[in-house]
Amino acid sequence: MKRTGINAIVLIAPAFLLFSLFVVLPVLQAAYYSLFEWNGIGPLRVFRGIGNFIQIFQHQIFHTALANNIKIVIASLLLQLPLAFIIALLIGRKRFKGEMFFRGVFFFPYIIAEIVVGIIWRFIYYPEFGIPTLVLQLLTGQKQQIGLLGDPAVAFYAVLVVILWKYLGFHLILFIAGLQSVPAELEDAAVVDGANTFQTIWHIIIPSMKGTFIISIFQSVIGSFNVFDVVWAMGQGGPVNSTETIVTYLYNFGFRRFNFGYGSAVAVILFFICLIFNVFYQRYVVGEEKNGARK
Repeated sequence: MKRTGINAIVLIAPAFLLFSLFVVLPVLQAAYYSLFEWNGIGPLRVFRGIGNFIQIFQHQIFHTALANNIKIVIASLLLQLPLAFIIALLIGRKRFKGEMFFRGVFFFPYIIAEIVVGIIWRFIYYPEFGIPTLVLQLLTGQKQQIGLLGDPAVAFYAVLVVILWKYLGFHLILFIAGLQSVPAELEDAAVVDGANTFQTIWHIIIPSMKGTFIISIFQSVIGSFNVFDVVWAMGQGGPVNSTETIVTYLYNFGFRRFNFGYGSAVAVILFFICLIFNVFYQRYVVGEEKNGARK
């Protein structure tokens, strides 16, 4: 037992050291810096306590950023995941000619760098020669420009479409992998018993893929709160801060203005949002799944 314990310590020590150095220590440093007014240069002198946090929650733009993140979460859960699941059912259950082509088409956006996706879609939305403008001119014959990214009322939704498109392939691959684990015998038995396609999907496939859905939902929520590159490449949170997310807000009002104490406070808030969701999810969703599996 003693030798086993020593071996365990030796094997765990490198990973624990790296985790402490690159995760635990930065989190503790950010929590400490968040208590000060600091420009990132020189010693910490002006102690603010919870002043940064109070200022953040009183800032209307932070409310906009938080609301945008919540909208991304809702859109991901209600639109992106169901669409990915439907596509997975169409191209992932049975082998057919061109199957790999369609998988590649849907997965390709995910492997493209976020910043590249943002730049590409800026050109797609470009008022003078973008696709929305060309489609409108084709349908109406009028030379009217559509600047989706320049209109505060619709800019966020234009960015949201890109975010959903970008990460659809990730969830699609998860669902296709989950479909491979569904026993074909169960589907055949359901068909023999007279179940139609919808009943087979609802009573056989979805329950069998519960673990896949749990992973996909978790990744979707956490990822939605950490969106940055695509939003930044498409407008840096503008126009008029209408496309701000928590991470772009952190960068704009923390690092770009050399207010690192304020930015650290935003990072701490984001950390606790993700931590609370993680604890809740692990306790009431993953925990229930494990208990159900044991029973």
